[in-house]
Amino acid sequence: MKTEVPVQLNSIVRRITASNSSVFTGPGTNTYLIGNNDVSIIDPGPNIIEHIKVIESSSKNINRILLTHTHPDHSPGATLLQKRLNIPIYGLATDSSLEKDEIIDFESYFSDGDLITTEEYRIEIIHTPGHASNHLCYLLQQEQILFTGDHIMEGSTVVIAPPDGNMSDYINSLIKIKNYDVSQIAPGHGEVITNPNEIIDWTIKHRLEREAKVIKSIERFGVCKLQELLKEVYSDVDPRLHPIAEWSLNAHLERLMELGKVVVDNHEYSVNK
Repeated sequence: MKTEVPVQLNSIVRRITASNSSVFTGPGTNTYLIGNNDVSIIDPGPNIIEHIKVIESSSKNINRILLTHTHPDHSPGATLLQKRLNIPIYGLATDSSLEKDEIIDFESYFSDGDLITTEEYRIEIIHTPGHASNHLCYLLQQEQILFTGDHIMEGSTVVIAPPDGNMSDYINSLIKIKNYDVSQIAPGHGEVITNPNEIIDWTIKHRLEREAKVIKSIERFGVCKLQELLKEVYSDVDPRLHPIAEWSLNAHLERLMELGKVVVDNHEYSVNK
């Protein structure tokens, strides 16, 4: 296991990357410490006690925990840190996230547009469903840094897994964050992104191009089953990753059915004419 070392990103932001690298998490889950005298922790990460100890030893002024969402690589560490420091956890839970994820003892739920204000900084809460129904981004306003959890990651696209994940919500949430003044993205996995608008536009374009490929593939088949479609639509992806890609394919298909462009009958898909 690698030694975790806090990285100073600017005068009030530090990053600690958990030792949970994988095909899903890239180099590991990023935990962020915001502030010096009044510290907010974003995403304490997985249930790794060594990671929690590094967070705890990085500041004596930790006062709250903020979760982007409750997936197992982002949230279980919050419960560990809460118990050790007796501090509140804030975030959001929805009916579908409560069915899917570990239960978190939230102090209260955030709403879109809520603010956290200290003498050092102000953070705006932005609800960004898509990857997860309870997903939040956090905008550090004076620094124009957007902490995106799994909404946008550096170096790869995110998985959208129904029913808690929703492709239409995801695309709408990408469009939504373009309305904010953002100079940098601090993702849940990977390095800081310094060209946020370009990356957001590319991500939207990539999803819509994949969606167009789904429609063209169904038209080519006429009628097809999911596994036939998977091999065709993700022919550019390592077949070993197809079980993961299948989740996003299902999300695309659900969106296309919502839009009335695709129909399904007895597990076979066709274009709605």
